[in-house]
Amino acid sequence: MHTPYRPDPPVVLDRHEGPYGEVVLRRHGDLLQIIANGMFLMDTSDGRSERLLVDAAYDALDGRPRPSVLIGGLGVGFSLAHAAKDPRWGRISVVERERAIIDWHLEGPLSELSQEALADPRTEILHTDLLAYVNGSFAGANTPSGTYDALCLDIDNGPDWTVTEDNESLYSPAGLAACQARLNPGGVLAVWSAQPSPAFDSALRNAGFQQVRTEEIPVARGVPDVVHLATRAA
Repeated sequence: MHTPYRPDPPVVLDRHEGPYGEVVLRRHGDLLQIIANGMFLMDTSDGRSERLLVDAAYDALDGRPRPSVLIGGLGVGFSLAHAAKDPRWGRISVVERERAIIDWHLEGPLSELSQEALADPRTEILHTDLLAYVNGSFAGANTPSGTYDALCLDIDNGPDWTVTEDNESLYSPAGLAACQARLNPGGVLAVWSAQPSPAFDSALRNAGFQQVRTEEIPVARGVPDVVHLATRAA
């Protein structure tokens, strides 16, 4: 009689209670997973979504030389690592509000994914909340260096499925206006989502963005992930 295969349960590597609630890093087999307030955020199983997020933003800039990019947030580091491998990007800034996630990259298990990117002189990590940063409530945010050619945002499971209620304001008219103010003329906003959101496309158009469209990311089953793309007027 064969014993049925039962995968090992996840093992918690670190748990941190901060101003935004609980964030957990755990290992499940070969995968590292980040859980926030009991909600699965992401793991190291695949990076197609994160790579498409960065590549779609670059492609939408139509060959702009050495464009700058703001990535929100750090997560497992796929977006940062992919941007840093591309010499066409200029300055690469990453906003991450959870100190624990930054530490997991600097000196913890996630460093194997991001150590080269973090050593890249183009890279800077900003420990702050993305909403505070785009609204200018962060030291240095109102300097000329605080504007970017591309914003690549992946802090939720999508505009319709936020990790915290506070994040909903990012996708509001005021939040989208703040994102526009962070973009250089002709700059691109790219937002990852676990499912298409026609309502968010409409919100982008109503906020004055141009060339609003979505790019699909095939998944094994269910509706595809998407990247919402929109351009600030030149």
